[in-house]
Amino acid sequence: MHDSNPLLNWELYPDFSSIVAEHVVPAMQEVIARSSAELQGLEQAAPRTWHGLLVPLERLTDRVSKAWGLATHLHNVKNSPAMRKAYAQTQPLVVEFYNCLGQSRPVYEALLALQESPDFPALSQALRRTITLLVRDATLQGVGLSPEKRERFNAVSQEMAELSTRFTNNVLDATQAYALTLTENDQVAGLPGDSLRLAANMARARGQDQATAEKGPWCVTLDLPSFLSFMQHASRRDLREEVYRAYITRAASGERDNLPLIRRILELRQELAALLGFDNFAAVSLERKMAPGVDGIESLLRTIQDAATDPALNDLIDLGELARTHGQSEDIAPWDVMYWAERLREQRFGLRDELIRPYFPLPAILQGLFELIGELFEISIETRADVPVWHPDVSYYRVRNSEGREIAGFYLDPYARPEEKRGGAWMDELCGRSTVCAPSGQPVRLPVAYVNCNQRPGLDNAPSLMSFQEVTTLFHEFGHALQHMLTTVDHGFVAGISNVEWDAVELSSQFMENWCYHPQTLSGLARHYQTGEPMDADLLDKLLETRTFRAGSNALRQVCFALTDLALHTADPDGLDPTETAQRIAREILPLPPLPEDRFLCSFSHIFAGGYAAGYYSYKWAEVLSADAFGAFEEAGTHDPARRRELGSRFRDTVLALGGSRHPMEVFHLFRGREPDPHALLRQEGLLPANKEN
Repeated sequence: MHDSNPLLNWELYPDFSSIVAEHVVPAMQEVIARSSAELQGLEQAAPRTWHGLLVPLERLTDRVSKAWGLATHLHNVKNSPAMRKAYAQTQPLVVEFYNCLGQSRPVYEALLALQESPDFPALSQALRRTITLLVRDATLQGVGLSPEKRERFNAVSQEMAELSTRFTNNVLDATQAYALTLTENDQVAGLPGDSLRLAANMARARGQDQATAEKGPWCVTLDLPSFLSFMQHASRRDLREEVYRAYITRAASGERDNLPLIRRILELRQELAALLGFDNFAAVSLERKMAPGVDGIESLLRTIQDAATDPALNDLIDLGELARTHGQSEDIAPWDVMYWAERLREQRFGLRDELIRPYFPLPAILQGLFELIGELFEISIETRADVPVWHPDVSYYRVRNSEGREIAGFYLDPYARPEEKRGGAWMDELCGRSTVCAPSGQPVRLPVAYVNCNQRPGLDNAPSLMSFQEVTTLFHEFGHALQHMLTTVDHGFVAGISNVEWDAVELSSQFMENWCYHPQTLSGLARHYQTGEPMDADLLDKLLETRTFRAGSNALRQVCFALTDLALHTADPDGLDPTETAQRIAREILPLPPLPEDRFLCSFSHIFAGGYAAGYYSYKWAEVLSADAFGAFEEAGTHDPARRRELGSRFRDTVLALGGSRHPMEVFHLFRGREPDPHALLRQEGLLPANKEN
């Protein structure tokens, strides 16, 4: 069977064109059966040497994750009803396999014996960290509990997973259930052409077959693109208020009310924490994070709050003045903010999409990106045409080091294909660096990444022309790929992005994004695709200025979400009123307090259905790391190529090379020579005067 299943039968590169949905279930059944049998053998032998334990453990884990990773990738980029069904059928088997692995007592005891043996200090840093992390994860999966407690732990985990799914579905259903149908021209006053097209599209999707952008009817929904375009452009204030009120009360009433689910999720998380011996769920969450504790996080968030409060108040004053000069006599209300902010942006910058895109053709942007990382990290990138891909638009590239040796590779899938490819942009891995899983005759398996974006393809003989946002997104995902590809760690559990803490993993991606706002780099990138002319200096400056537009307001919003998340996960759920807590924190922080009926918590999927429970602060935490790391290059002065290369090498040899083999604070220290400084982010966002360094 194995020989004929193309999902499994490959060594260096899969033959994507021969893999179909029917291969997924038998392939996953086969690898899980093999790895489960090996796990049982390992449990019986319970070896007490790292070679006897970690080598087979890495092999049996890698076999499942490599096959499941490939199936997941195809589910994301070549989705079909058959693929969706095969994926859903297999997922429970995979979850069950990882639970068995995580809760294996014999493996855990063997790991503990290794950790406590006199030989432990003599092991390499990467091996010590691998053992420590495997022990930590097993502990957090309940391996050390008595049989009764473990049974309760598994029941709590199952119920939490079900509640998360119900939470998501309630938000989706509540979002779908609302539609405001408009039939008069004055009801859609202010909406630009693409917003009208979107609204007519929405109307047709809801059965109004005759709807056109010019004549209507038009339909506004709570789906983000529709909601945002209406809130930013509709001149009718009463209709904005109606849509806004619907948005902030989604999934907050009737049978789709998420509030009872929120209360139950918080109770179960508290119970889980208590079973594992922690005071609260935030303490459990932080076991897998870089941040030292709740106090350290709150202190960072308060530092940002202090710096952002005055600028955010000024943002609100600016909107009030603009609204008054345009004849709005009432004070700014929550449904006015997006509308007047958009008018202010147009007035200040005048940046329209069609002015910008011709300066960012994909082939030239890729060339500029490859030159930048070639200079910083001494690597070269070239296409390779003989590697199979899953779509004609996908390219494969190989990466060589300064001696010309091949060290990694990546696939780039740049364009949107809404009929089969999921939205957004993401980096994933085909396989990671590993000596244990090296192909026959090779000393090490080289890491291979997927870089997926969703920009528009080229039209009418022009290349794909990118928005500035799409350029920063490409740089961002490439930062993740570099950390995966430039690792020098040979142990798969801690190579590349494996086991890098959640609040540190965005460092390399945001670091690369910062180069898009570096004037010299940006002016080198922005060239007209037809004439090769550089972008006009005035336009370039405006593009750079947009970075700090409303930075104070945006920062306070993130601080408010993060502090609410921490408050909910450190409080005793008995007697806790989640809504009141969220309202109190928002009133304390935001210049424009929320409406009393605001129930944003009921659609806060990040923390109730995503991976961000007691971790929402991670966005800001990683931004501090990346701003401070980038600050090293700014301080060095970007005109000295030798100094820049030296810093580039140091960044490569620490942040990009060490992967999960050391604690991220230690890695940051190795690069920067000190702890991260939050002022770096405040300066970058224009929230600190340049001369007021401390």
